[in-house]
Amino acid sequence: MKTSRKAKRIRRHYGRMKKPGGLNLVSLMDIFTILVFFLMVNSSDVKVMQNTADVPLPKSTAQQAAVESLTVQITGNAILVQGSEVARLEGIEIGDTYITGLSEELSWRRSRWSEIPEEGLDVTIMAGRDTDYRLLRKVMQTCVDEQYRQVRLAVEREVRNG
Repeated sequence: MKTSRKAKRIRRHYGRMKKPGGLNLVSLMDIFTILVFFLMVNSSDVKVMQNTADVPLPKSTAQQAAVESLTVQITGNAILVQGSEVARLEGIEIGDTYITGLSEELSWRRSRWSEIPEEGLDVTIMAGRDTDYRLLRKVMQTCVDEQYRQVRLAVEREVRNG
């Protein structure tokens, strides 16, 4: 059977309407470009180190900004590297000069570097005010032995009035 011109035109018209719509990427790219510029302009230079409530840091009036580096944290019962536990304080002997779990973790992280600077790698130690100095010295010695020689101690900035 032969279809009329009107039937062909109607079929063609409705055939165009049933096609899936195209995606306009220009608008999406404009939005992402604006978002990138917004984030670049509003990024700040403030470095905030993650700290748990059980490590009360000593107060300091130092004005030097925090440097982002590997973080070793001494809590009440464990030593953490970047938030993961590497050693328990009960397992550390009095006569030890280094801490085994910490040494292994630092060694593994050091092996991921392609080239180690001559002055050594950076590490920040977060220890509470009441941390035993002998333990702190062992942690620092372990870091230095594993070529993390740029040792920094994290402190809380004390606000001066006046």
